[in-house]
Amino acid sequence: MYMANQQEELKQQALDMHRAHKGKLETVSKIKLKDKKALSLAYTPGVGAVSSAIAKNKEDAYKYTIKANTVAIVSDGTAVLGLGDIGPEAAMPVMEGKAILLKEFADVDAFPICLDTKDPDEIIQVVKAIAPTFGGINLEDISSPRCFHIEDELKKQLDIPVFHDDQHGTAIVVLAGLINALKLTDKNFSKIKIIVNGAGAAGIAVTKLLLAYGTEDITLCDSRGAIYQGRKEGMNSVKESIAKKTNKEKNSGSLADVIKGADVFIGISVANVLTTKAAATMAEKSIIFAMANPVPEIMPDQAKKAGAYIVATGRSDFPNQINNVLAFPGIFRGLLDSRAKVVDNKIKIAAAEAIANSITPTKEEIVPAALNKNVAKIVANAVKKCVQGR
Repeated sequence: MYMANQQEELKQQALDMHRAHKGKLETVSKIKLKDKKALSLAYTPGVGAVSSAIAKNKEDAYKYTIKANTVAIVSDGTAVLGLGDIGPEAAMPVMEGKAILLKEFADVDAFPICLDTKDPDEIIQVVKAIAPTFGGINLEDISSPRCFHIEDELKKQLDIPVFHDDQHGTAIVVLAGLINALKLTDKNFSKIKIIVNGAGAAGIAVTKLLLAYGTEDITLCDSRGAIYQGRKEGMNSVKESIAKKTNKEKNSGSLADVIKGADVFIGISVANVLTTKAAATMAEKSIIFAMANPVPEIMPDQAKKAGAYIVATGRSDFPNQINNVLAFPGIFRGLLDSRAKVVDNKIKIAAAEAIANSITPTKEEIVPAALNKNVAKIVANAVKKCVQGR
């Protein structure tokens, strides 16, 4: 009852704060229009010279406009937090929140752009049309598997970086946490058995990045159990593609069946799906990342009772919060500063290693605290170094 009352109080406080400020963002001029001279420089006739310069060389937009430090946060409101398909208007508060995190942690300016369409090709065309204003695109809360097609096409068609944070931000912080967790358990990426539960955008991205980092034994599960090549039920093109690279023994069965002997469980799925009994069948010094919100796949006390050596969640009220804010502000700062055109696995791995190496890990701190603003600077430098080293 106490926690329920706390939650209700928090909800009301959030409503009151947003109502009082009418949202979380405003436009602030960098130029003070204190006299006619200032006006003539900022607007007509002076601004014509700036427009003419850019017309001769489009790249000069990075010198003379907001493009060099501005990101579009694009959503269609189909997969918002744990709320699902709630529409573009309801997605706005979340996108505003993303914008203030980019500003607060990395001094990146960002605009929420919530689109009233679910058509992937229409979203691609709209983003392509607005891209000249921005130095980067952050896709957010777009449902799977549509998000994969949208991101892939935009990466092909745009000359600015496109980053779907639900996928890659999550994957980067998971990899960072796992790097440190394995240091503490004295286990090696190439020799561990990993189970990823949840085959949405984040689960697929986590699996792909772990494979890129050297994981050799990984099985992805969804609500129907283990995904394997040749499975017929509940498959789509994305699952079929990842099945070719995972679960090499083509094991079938439920999560409880395939988790036996696993070193690592990564949950990006639903509440209470991992039982204490199933967790107890994992290998010695097991690692459990139970990241479903607000209720994880298994509560930390139950995971430890089952023998887990290290436990992480997506919540701020437990140790080891796997929070995307450790990744995306610094990544965009680094991308903008280095004028990167794509975000590839080398950049993601550089960011993950930078996060991991920014602390001396303990069982209760395998990733930095979410509010540690130094992390963004460290990640940005790692991204810039990675891009400039090519």
